[in-house]
Amino acid sequence: MTVITSTQNPLVKELRQLQRTKGRRLQQRLLLEGTHLIETASQVIGSFEVFCYTAPWQAKYPDLLTVLQAQSQKSVLVSDEVLKSLATTVNPDGAIAVLKRDLCNTLMPRTPSLGLVLDHLQDPGNVGTIIRTAVATGVEGLWVSDDTVELDHPKVLRASAGSWFHLPKQVSQDLPQLLQTWQAQQIQVLATLPTATTTLWDVDFTRPTVILLSNEGQGLSSYLLPWATQQVTIPQTQTLESLNVAIAAAVLLYEVQRQRWLIKP
Repeated sequence: MTVITSTQNPLVKELRQLQRTKGRRLQQRLLLEGTHLIETASQVIGSFEVFCYTAPWQAKYPDLLTVLQAQSQKSVLVSDEVLKSLATTVNPDGAIAVLKRDLCNTLMPRTPSLGLVLDHLQDPGNVGTIIRTAVATGVEGLWVSDDTVELDHPKVLRASAGSWFHLPKQVSQDLPQLLQTWQAQQIQVLATLPTATTTLWDVDFTRPTVILLSNEGQGLSSYLLPWATQQVTIPQTQTLESLNVAIAAAVLLYEVQRQRWLIKP
């Protein structure tokens, strides 16, 4: 089998553009890095445009290679140097895959029992971690503002540890309209604010709920706050500037899960 060893190879140069937002948007493709993420995509999506791997990876995962080759339009053996040039991580594990964006489109729930809204979050690691927690706690849909980091940013994908493929997600151009619709459906919309007098332990999370989370530095956008039916806070023993948003999400979502498990028959 031919091995691509030049970083100037046309295919390599094309795929390297996927490291940047502009390239991903122009090509309408996602860049997947790492065996675990690619294996999850294989199980959920089952179709890749390109799969690149190194000889050491091939020796370590021969059975998975067979599966991925069957699912890929193009399967390419590359040198370690080429693989590193394609990756956004410092020490890639030897595999990279590319798939079409439209294969990842999911149907959003119209009346979520538990939904999550992210407002202008910029850290891809936080967003990926929130996605991972959301899947673990039964969130049915994730909506984000259009100024939130790209949902298919490579670091978001990696931080989600494969959970990304199990959660319906959508960028919303009109979050107030969504919140208004949910209010009309008797869904409680909670905003987390450090100045709120109601704690998360005082909230009835057995009701259909959507939680609004924002950048911990800037806080929730002023145009969204009026659409919250309730403001809640996470109590702290000492006054801190703010909790990390991914930690706050985990605290809230596991309280939802705790309450709902208590009423299970």
